[in-house]
Amino acid sequence: MRDNNPVSTTDASSPTPSTASSGTTPNVGWRANPSPYARFDRHEWDALTDRTPLPLTQEDIDQIASLGDPIDMTEVDTIYRPLSALLQLYIDGRRRISAERHAFLGESDAHSTPFVIGIAGSVAVGKSTVARLLQLLLSRWDSTPRVDLVTTDGFLYPNRILQERSLIARKGFPESYDRTALISFLASVKAGNPHAKAPVYSHVTYDIVPDTYIDVDRPDILIVEGLNVLQPPRSAPGSISVAVSDYFDFSIYVDADEKHIEQWYVERFLKLRATAFTREDSFFKTYASLTDTEAVSTAHMVWNAINLPNLRENIQPTRERATLIFTKGADHRVESLAIRKD
Repeated sequence: MRDNNPVSTTDASSPTPSTASSGTTPNVGWRANPSPYARFDRHEWDALTDRTPLPLTQEDIDQIASLGDPIDMTEVDTIYRPLSALLQLYIDGRRRISAERHAFLGESDAHSTPFVIGIAGSVAVGKSTVARLLQLLLSRWDSTPRVDLVTTDGFLYPNRILQERSLIARKGFPESYDRTALISFLASVKAGNPHAKAPVYSHVTYDIVPDTYIDVDRPDILIVEGLNVLQPPRSAPGSISVAVSDYFDFSIYVDADEKHIEQWYVERFLKLRATAFTREDSFFKTYASLTDTEAVSTAHMVWNAINLPNLRENIQPTRERATLIFTKGADHRVESLAIRKD
């Protein structure tokens, strides 16, 4: 989910106690040796920048940075410039295979469907900035001028339904999403249908905006950003088991140490207290009057009661399902990358 709302894993939950399970991570996945991932430190990745144009200005970057998530030209040049070129390789490769398949099968009226990129990670880790930056960068390439962005917040159940199902305190956890609607939307996009509709969520009113939709009309690329987009399929007995990520052509997990994410969350909470929370129509306007001490205490409480358990139980376990894993340091800069081997 996008991270504009501070109090849940979607930035949209109310503080409710929960028990976190720390556990231990087995030596598998991208940290294993040998690993199914090729790993690059920042300097190794930076060496790829000369192979790629950088069609952005600092003004472009300033307009898309999320609250509390600093981004500058150096970071874009070092990390995102080569990433955009890598993604173009994946996109071009998929288009070639698609064209050859159409020719082999005699599908004369067939056309390429959108290349779908999924972006996952914790609240406050910077998913929104990554998504918007890639949207802007990829749209500057001649072969992919139309890049749409959808966040899965729009597929949360409306508050009315969450309250009826006693799920309002679990907002942002997997069960709070209309997974059927999300999968139906992605299936329509990948079927090449025009005008697929994605609902819109308001981080001010803390609810779905009635009768408001994002129109996704056969873009070159669709970016889908959300907390739980890499969740494995969950289905009832006898039903078809499909995961959201089954519709992704490439996926990114934005990772960081828990203590860093918590600090970023607290910092963002304090900034929102002085900005968005002051709006009369804000669901969280009562937080605007908190003192600094009260605000910090509230932010830590929400993190430990809601966001940390959701990270440990639902989000972090999906990390190794990603094609690419970003690992950020305390200053929000990407320190290393791991990309799944062919």
